[in-house]
Amino acid sequence: MTGRTSGSWPEPDEQRPAGFGPPPAPFAPPAPPAPRSGGRGRRPTRPVAAAGAALALLAALILIGGGAYRLTVRGGPAQPLAGPTGTPPVDRGDGRGPGGGPDAYDHNAGIRAGEARVWLRDNQAEVPGSGTSQYGPWRVGDTVAGAIQSGLTGYAAADGQEKWKIPLRTPLCGVPPAPSATGKLVVGVKESTSETSRCTHLQQIDLATGRAGWKIPLPQENKYDSSMQFELSISGDTVVVVRSAVMSAFSVTDGRKLFGTSSPNGCYPYGSAGGTRLIAIRQCPDPKDAAARGQAVVEELDPATGAARWSYKYAPDWTVGRVLSVDPLVVAAHHKDKKTWNLTAFAADGAVRSQSSPAFGVSGRCNGFGNASGFQECYAAAADADSLYIGAGKPGATLDTEATDQVVAVDLNTGKERWRTPEQPKGRTVWPLAVEDGRVLAYVTPGNDGAGAVVSLAAADGASGPILQSPAAARGAEGVFYPHGVRIAWSGGRLFLLNGRVYSPEPRKASHAILSFGK
Repeated sequence: MTGRTSGSWPEPDEQRPAGFGPPPAPFAPPAPPAPRSGGRGRRPTRPVAAAGAALALLAALILIGGGAYRLTVRGGPAQPLAGPTGTPPVDRGDGRGPGGGPDAYDHNAGIRAGEARVWLRDNQAEVPGSGTSQYGPWRVGDTVAGAIQSGLTGYAAADGQEKWKIPLRTPLCGVPPAPSATGKLVVGVKESTSETSRCTHLQQIDLATGRAGWKIPLPQENKYDSSMQFELSISGDTVVVVRSAVMSAFSVTDGRKLFGTSSPNGCYPYGSAGGTRLIAIRQCPDPKDAAARGQAVVEELDPATGAARWSYKYAPDWTVGRVLSVDPLVVAAHHKDKKTWNLTAFAADGAVRSQSSPAFGVSGRCNGFGNASGFQECYAAAADADSLYIGAGKPGATLDTEATDQVVAVDLNTGKERWRTPEQPKGRTVWPLAVEDGRVLAYVTPGNDGAGAVVSLAAADGASGPILQSPAAARGAEGVFYPHGVRIAWSGGRLFLLNGRVYSPEPRKASHAILSFGK
C-alpha cells in the first residue's frame, strides 16, 4: 500500500482517481489522495413514534405493526408479517439509558414488543480536529472491540459497557479486517508520534482480555522496504504484512518470521486477503511498457511458507479491486478504459468457475473502483457454496454506485443472476451480512419511515422474513452511521455498527462511535 504524509489512514470513502489501480511499478507508489472531510456525528433529536401500521408497499420494504420489515422478491406480492395486535405494551427500560449524563437521550424510549434493545457509545478520546479513522468492529466471545490511532477499546457485546482500554505509545498504521480464530489481533504501529514517521513495528493484542502481547520490529525485505502504512491480513496463525511492493509473514502466536518476498517472477505484491485461506494479489509490470498497468495476479498461498498453491492472471489493464469472499473465493475487478467491472468465482484448485460482467451496480467499497480501502472492505456481500449475495443498485455514471437498495443473488457456477429483491424506499440501503442456516441475513438502514432492521432472505428464492427491528427512538442515532463509511459486523445474533470516522467529545455534542442491537 502507498504511504501517507498525514497522521491518518485512508477513510472508507476516500476516493482514488477514477480507475486507480496498483502502483505502476515496484517501489514507486503514487502520491496518496487528500482525505475528504467527513460529517460530524450529532446527538439526534427525539423522533415522534409512528402510530399504528404503515401502508403496505408493493414490491418494497414494509413497515408493519410491531416494527418488522419484509423484503419481497421481484414479481412477488408484499405480504404482511404476523405481529402484535392492538397497542403493544411499552417497555420503559431499566432507567440506565445510553449513559453519558443526566441529559442523555434514551434510544430505547418507548420500545415496543418485538423490538431489539439498542446500546450506543460515543467517542470519549481527544483526537485531531479533523477527526480520526476508526476500525473494527471485532467480536470475540462477549467482547466487541474497536480501534482508533491512539488505542483500542473493548465493550461488553450485550450492553456496551466498557471492559478494557489499551492506549498505544505510537499511532496505529495498519489493522487486519479480522483477528485470528483465537481472538488475537496483530496491528502495525509507527516508530514515533511524528506525522511523518513510518510504520516499523507489529503489535499483538488479545481482544478477549484486552492485553498487549508481543511487539517486534519489521525486518526489511529489501533496501526499498519502507512505508507509512501496512496492509494486514490474518489466515490461521499467519499474519501477512504487505507494503511498498513487498510482503512478509509472521506467526500470530509468537511473532516469529515465517517468510518474506519482494517480486517473485517479476510480479510484486500489493494486497492480500485472509480468513480460512490466504489470498495474495500481485501486479506484473509490462517489461516493454513501463507506463502500462500490466497484469494483475490472484493466487492462494500456503500460510506457513508463502508458496503459491495456484495463480490466475487477469487480462492486461484489469485491476483487482476486492475479495468479496475467501471460501468460496469471489473476486471483483474493474477496467478503467472499458468502464466495466466483473466478478470471478474460483474453485478450490484455482480453476475459474465463472466470470461475468454484472448488469447491476455496486458501491466502490465492493468493487474497489475509486476506493482506497483494503481488499476486504466490502460490508455488503456474503456467499455460500453456490451463490454470492451482494448489495446492488442501478448502474451509475461511474462504476461506483452508492444507492445499493437491492440484494442480488449471483450463481457462482454460471455467473448469472438468480434473483433480486425490489428497490427499497428512497433513502434506504440494504446490505447482506451473512448466510446462516440456508438464509441470507441483511441489514436495512433506517429511512424516513422507520428505524433500521435485520431481515432474512431464503437463499433459494429470496423469500423474506423479519429477524430484528431496532426501536423507532433509535432511528436518529442509527442514521448517523453513514453507508459510505460505516463498518459492520454480525455475530451471535447481534448487529454492530462502527463509524469509520470519529471526533473529539464536545459539550452537548456527541460523536457516535459504535451502536448495536440484538436479542
